[in-house]
Order: sequence, then structure tokens, then C-alpha cells
Amino acid sequence: MDDSRIAELERLISGYQASYYNGEAEIADAEFDALWDELKRLAPDNPVITRVGADSADGFAKERHLIPMGSQEKAANASEFREWAGKLALPLFIVQYKLDGASLELQYKNGRLARALTRGDGVIGDDISANARKMKGVVCDLKTDWSGGVRGEVLMSHEVWRTKYPDKANCRNAANGLMRKKDGQGCEDLMLIAYDVSTSGDDSYFAAETEKMAWLRERGFTVSETVALTEVEDVIRYRALVAEKRMSLPFDIDGLVVKDDKTDMEDLRRARPERQIAFKFELEQALSVLRQVEWSESGSTYTPIGIIDPVRLAGTTVKRANLCNPDMIRGMRLRLGSTVIVVKRGEIIPKIEGRADYMNGQAAEAAEDPGTPLFNDADARLPPVVIPSVCGTCGAALVDAGTRLYCPNTACSKRLLHRIKKWVDVLDIREAGNKTLEQLFNKGRIKRAADLYTLGVQELAAFERMGELSASKLIHNIRSPRTLSLADFIAGFDIEGIGSLTMENIITAGYNSLEKLRAASVEDLSSVFRTGEITARTIVEGLKETADDMDAVLKTGFIKLASAVQLPLAGKSFCFTGELNTIKRGAAETRVKELGGVVKQAVTRSLSYLVTNKPESGSSKNKNAVKFGVPVIGEDEFLKIIG
Repeated sequence: MDDSRIAELERLISGYQASYYNGEAEIADAEFDALWDELKRLAPDNPVITRVGADSADGFAKERHLIPMGSQEKAANASEFREWAGKLALPLFIVQYKLDGASLELQYKNGRLARALTRGDGVIGDDISANARKMKGVVCDLKTDWSGGVRGEVLMSHEVWRTKYPDKANCRNAANGLMRKKDGQGCEDLMLIAYDVSTSGDDSYFAAETEKMAWLRERGFTVSETVALTEVEDVIRYRALVAEKRMSLPFDIDGLVVKDDKTDMEDLRRARPERQIAFKFELEQALSVLRQVEWSESGSTYTPIGIIDPVRLAGTTVKRANLCNPDMIRGMRLRLGSTVIVVKRGEIIPKIEGRADYMNGQAAEAAEDPGTPLFNDADARLPPVVIPSVCGTCGAALVDAGTRLYCPNTACSKRLLHRIKKWVDVLDIREAGNKTLEQLFNKGRIKRAADLYTLGVQELAAFERMGELSASKLIHNIRSPRTLSLADFIAGFDIEGIGSLTMENIITAGYNSLEKLRAASVEDLSSVFRTGEITARTIVEGLKETADDMDAVLKTGFIKLASAVQLPLAGKSFCFTGELNTIKRGAAETRVKELGGVVKQAVTRSLSYLVTNKPESGSSKNKNAVKFGVPVIGEDEFLKIIG
């Protein structure tokens, strides 16, 4: 597993979620979904995947949804959809356009609109009732005494966007921004299209999704385009037809929502309902030519960026595309001048998927006939991509680890400066701009994070473009006492690829103090749920490298560490031997890790429990448990422990 790629995906997805839910999405939904799907493939239990996002906007009252607004499972292609459909074997599929806007729940009491809530964290949303009443498609009086909730998508039409809001990146961005404006100005340009409804206190009010759509139409709502299909292949063909005409539709859509016609309220209350799925459109691809490769430097890492012939992709002109790492270049056999397939994968820049000839069948021919060359003679004569071998800052020989090219010199000035910038970024120290930090670093005044706390106002005021007022603000911001979580504290020291989410996973497993983390071995950390050996080794080595810097920061007295909350099995370790009757071994081990415990493969003196249904067995694990005084428990007792 590529742990560095997982860490990068965590950072990108979390950042894009924050911008999306606050009205200024940086990338298209299709690009975001590609990132999401890649992380789900690499680490399906990653906390970024399992948690629900938040869109809370300060200044609005917070209210609870009638039914949690969770996320949908996604199918990126026909095979994934067939797999989902095969598990459910539904007699009828209800298929709707997947509208690309912002979700809204309208809550009614005795037929009158009581409030309108944004998605929020999935449970509690922002009350934007005043703004919602101005939107087209919002029915304020149902002319009945009905109470319940109506779900819909807030959209801006292409025509309105072109004529009134072309300065916004897209319709969704414009709609998100307007619906959260405190004065409600512009909300009359928005449209709500309904797609679901539920009745307060009566789960049996609607028996089928088709009934819901009829009910919504009768009460004046505009509803999402809906069809009923009986065959899996019919749904796949319908998706292809819709994809062809999507650009001519008045609103943006990015796929289909496919549901069971039978209404299941218990399923709808799940964080991720099982009886519906988002069947997304395929990502747009483009062909271009790789002209050169630039190497982006961030801290100690060198990342390749492909410079390609300009090509239109997903509405923008693309000239640069990500190549990720040296192994990707070698694996795709890229040369300067190769024709490549480019896909927008949701990163800051698009991604090169591979060589066009290799991905379009030539590799398959070679597999059938070993004598078939993978690359034609013209490509073989093209110039190779040169991978740097020396650090441009300190002159040290770079380490090519395949998935990462980096400078190993811990004293490299570029690496040290990047660490200071990361500390400032994690703490959000205002007024500490990059140019100011670079001036201080280049003059030798700061070499590590702790040096920031020794700066004085007069000293800073003498620096270019600073002045006494700015210097006073900066010193105040630096020296403001802060209490950091252990995860954020460690993330601030720029250990390669290790962010707060990764550390939270380690900390909740029982390594909830700096002392415990420093004492942990690679084996200890790699046994923690969702943590591989590469990540564990990076943490262990990174903690050793930054130990003096961390201690120096804590000694300043301005930074304190918050106490960590433990999971039930934090600090406990389990080893299994023999068969289990009511739970599979893998599921048992997973449960231990989810609850913060550690799974061991051998019995040692530090083991908390040996789990076995045959304590009388003469196995080596049983013998060692007796020898070391390790408690031996049966399956029943183990199940009680894990709840």
C-alpha cells in the first residue's frame, strides 16, 4: 500500500471538502469523486471516507435534520454498478438525475414551511429559511396539515450563471455562495428541485419511491427527472443516453441516483444507505504529448510534473499534469514526446494516466504474444525522462525510493525552512508570511520552530516591509498560548506524509502521549489498524529526527499538549490461535483494531490476552502464554470485551 499517496489523498480530500461546503469549491465533482474513489480503493476504512463532511457557516442558527443526510455509495463504472445491483437483486430500479448543487432539507409543520437546513455535518445543518423562501421551487404552504421533511438540491441554471455570475467558477459555486449570504441577495436566482420526502413520526406513510414523486408533484414541487427500469443493463444504457445529452440540460448533473422502489426508512437513516447508489459518469479523457518534466520541490521531496501540449479537458485548458513519482514514470515507460492519456483526477493539476499506445491495446497484444514489442521504434528513439540525482539546495545525493524521490540530508536548508513554514501553517500564525520567514531563515535568525518564540518586536521591525505595528502583531500571534492535540502537534513538524488524521489513528490505539510514541517500535505502530510498515517506519524515524525541535518548542511554555481520549481497547494487545466459531479471525482482528487495540502475531511478555477456544492445546502460543503469565481467554469472553 502506498502510504504516502494515502496521506496525500487525505489532505486533498479534506481541503476540497472544506472549500466545497463553504461555497467555493476548487474542483469539479467528477474530479473530487476520482480522488475519493482512489482513497476508497487504497484504504476503504480510512476516517476521511467513513466520516460525514461539514458545511456549517457561521452566523446561521443550527438545527437537527429529521433524517440524517449521509453520503451515498458510488459506482464509477458499469462493473461497479453491476456488482451493487447483483447484491440487492431488486425487481425495480428508480433512476433519477444526480443533481450537481447543494442539498437542502425543507421541514414542514402542519403544512407550513418551518425551516430550511443545509446539509451541515449530516445531522445538524444551518437554518437558511429566510433565503430559501426566496428560491424558485420552494413551496411555503402545502395547503394540508402534513408535517415532515422534503429533500432537494439547490441549483443555478446555466443561463443564469452565464448572464449574471460568470465570475464564479461554475453554477454550483455560485449557488453555494448565494444560498449562504446573510442578506439573501441573489437567492431569487436559485431553484430547488426535490428528490425525496419523509413524514414525521410515520415511517409507513410512503411505501414506495414512486409514491413520493407523485406526492411531491401534487403539492407543487419541481422534482428530479425520474424513470423506473427493471433490468440492470437498461440502467447502464440509460446512463449512456443521459451522459450524451447532459450538456444540453438547463442544470448541471454528474450522474444518476439509482434506488430501490421500496421505501426503507431504516436504511435511509444510515450514514451511507445501502439500497441506493450514485452511478457517476465516466471521467473525461484527453490525448496530449509529453514535452518535458519539471520537478516540484516541497521540503525534502521532489515530485515530477509533466509539461504537455495544451489540451481542453473538463472545460479548462490543461498544460501541466501530475506524474506522482519516479516509479510511475518508469512503469508507464514514458519518454519526452510520448503520446499520453490525461485525466482530471481532482488534484490541483490533472494526472497522466499512461501512454496512449500502451493503454489502448498494445500491452494486451504483447501479453498474448511475448514477441510483440510494447513500444514502437519511434518511441524507443525519443529522449528519456531524466530523474534528478542531486539535491539542488545542499548537493546531497537524492534517494530514489520509487514512490518517492527525496533529499536524505536532515540538515538541508530547504527541508528545515519547509518545516518552519509547516509549523506556522498548522498553528495558523497570522502575519507570518513566507517572505518574512524566508528573510529570517536566510539571515540565520531562525533555524527551527522554537526560534520563532525568541524573536523581539524591535528586531522584527528592522526587517524589510515589516514596521513596528506589523512586528507587534506578529509577536503577539506567535506568543499567544495554545493547547494543541498531540496529532496536530506532530503534524506541525512536517514528518513526510504524516498528517493529523494518520496520527489520530495511532493515538487512539493507545499511543496517546509523546513518551509512548517515542518508545514505540516500527512493529508496534505497524500493527495499529490502517497503519502499514512504511507509515510506521516514517513516524518512528521522523520522531527521532524532530525530537530536539519538539522538546525545544514545549520548553518555551507557549505550547501545551491536550490530553487524548482513549478508545476502549487502547493499550491492550491480543493474539489469536486456533479457529473461532462465531466470528472470522480477520473480523475479530479488525474489531480489536477499530476499538484501539493492537493485534500481535506472537505471544510475548507484554501481551494482554491470548484468545483461543482450546486452552488445553499444546501449541507454542499456549505454552508461551503459560510461561509468561499471559491471560488466556475463550471466544465468549473475547466477544464480551469487544461488545
